[in-house]
Amino acid sequence: MTHTINRNQTPTMPIQFYQLIEKELTNINPQEASAITLNFRDPDHSAESGGFHPVEVRLEKHEAHWHLVYVTDFAYHGQPYPELVKQIDICFNRKQVYSLYSGWLSEQEGQSLINLFSDNFVAYHNMDVYQVHSNID
Repeated sequence: MTHTINRNQTPTMPIQFYQLIEKELTNINPQEASAITLNFRDPDHSAESGGFHPVEVRLEKHEAHWHLVYVTDFAYHGQPYPELVKQIDICFNRKQVYSLYSGWLSEQEGQSLINLFSDNFVAYHNMDVYQVHSNID
């Protein structure tokens, strides 16, 4: 079954990102689902040893297409007890991009960060560093 994502949302993700997410959706059977959360995790990632940041992608179904709700990249921050916090948050409902170090970004800055993040995320996924888990609502 083909699961397509509405690619006309703002902000815009690179085509490779949409292709990756659509491929992941084929691995699950969300026929009756109204929402899906995909979790991409490096099993070796920890505050002590580093690794590839966990990424969470939330989609909601509207008619025949899936719509991105958010894409969030998490990283460990804080001493002496580091905890996972949002480092990059792409919010499609607000049409904004957030960076831990800069706050809410302008449209141009946000798109630059999206492109950099997406290129890295797709490359890491292609290197098989992530285990992917899905939650279906």
